[in-house]
Amino acid sequence: MRIAYLDCFSGLSGDMFLGALLDAGVRPEIFENAVAALNLGARLEISRVMRSGISATKVDVWVGDEKDQPREEYWAKKSTPSHEQSHDHGHEHHHEHRGRNRGLKEIREIITAATISQPAKETAIRIFDNLGAAEAKIHDVPLADVHFHEVGAVDAMVDIVCAAVGAEALGVDNWVCSPLNVGGGTVVCAHGTFPVPAPATVELLKGAPVYSSGLQAELVTPTGAAIAKTLAIRFAAFPQMKISATGYGAGTRDFSNHANVLRLTVGEAQDSAALPDHEMIAILEANLDDLNPQVFGYVMDRALEEGALDAFGIPVQMKKNRPGMLLTILARPDDADRLTKLLFTETTTLGVRIRYETRQALRRRSIIVTTRWGDVRMKVANLNGSVSNYAPEYEDCRRIAVACRVPLKTVMQEAIQQYLGVTKNEQHG
Repeated sequence: MRIAYLDCFSGLSGDMFLGALLDAGVRPEIFENAVAALNLGARLEISRVMRSGISATKVDVWVGDEKDQPREEYWAKKSTPSHEQSHDHGHEHHHEHRGRNRGLKEIREIITAATISQPAKETAIRIFDNLGAAEAKIHDVPLADVHFHEVGAVDAMVDIVCAAVGAEALGVDNWVCSPLNVGGGTVVCAHGTFPVPAPATVELLKGAPVYSSGLQAELVTPTGAAIAKTLAIRFAAFPQMKISATGYGAGTRDFSNHANVLRLTVGEAQDSAALPDHEMIAILEANLDDLNPQVFGYVMDRALEEGALDAFGIPVQMKKNRPGMLLTILARPDDADRLTKLLFTETTTLGVRIRYETRQALRRRSIIVTTRWGDVRMKVANLNGSVSNYAPEYEDCRRIAVACRVPLKTVMQEAIQQYLGVTKNEQHG
């Protein structure tokens, strides 16, 4: 299976995505033909640029004889648009937004009339529909009343349609996206100044893992967020693959000590059935030197009840030579906010450190064995199709030991013996 991975360590925008597609092997004429098919008087300028020592492909849009100008200059001279934000993006084209506003109906008609493939049309329309749905929710208006000024401009339609035809031309079966670095600072929108990420971007990225590296710039634009939402079937760490191509798409700004590029990696997925699963997890940490030990144990139990994958404590020597405990919780990214709130509510910590890491986990299944005192679940882990580890479920063994007044170790030993007997019979059956 051919897969593509978007590494968004510097965010994601429309022009970065187009540049990465070209750099990964999509032919420029595919974009040029798509732009011509829109019949909007636009053309592309494709160039090579350097971003913090990385050579990348940059894509700009021309309409008529006029190249796109910085948005901050444009919005200082023009009237306020309706609904869509007017961002000064760190990456995306800084376009002048020409002509009247366009509604979703008109945008769909323009794309439908273009001589591009039907799957590409459907992808481009879905991207606009996702943008429209985000704007409609933010401004509390019906979807039909949303009119795009920024995103509906000619150059933005070029971005989205080229993204759709380029994604199709790449010929991948599945898209995977990394957690997105959204940046920081503020962005000037049609309705005022907002913190980064902008309102539409936040709405589009619901359910996606995001973070900020601290760079004070808007790194993920609404168009980039809509592309990720539309194409990415899942958000995860770098997948198992045999790499065949890599491309770098450049953002507009050239930051010091930060490569402002999007990396796209394409390859053949390895046999996932024979490999441990890769998954992204959140790691929450808090140093505690003034918490009642009884509360510490309670918090660990609560964290596990609230969905934590694991929780543990390590004795540490803290400032002023105070002994303390390092509380660590492993969690799914979607559960990180809830568990962070639990730590602030139930402990004395003033801060929780959160980071995201990749872990490999053996595939597991559960089978039931019958002991003389009752049923016990056995956890069985597999590697390369063979059993690598097995263990009786502690809570089942504990319940039987208490109820039947049998030593816990005796129950566990018999459960293991019963499991080995079952597997032996299966091998010879």
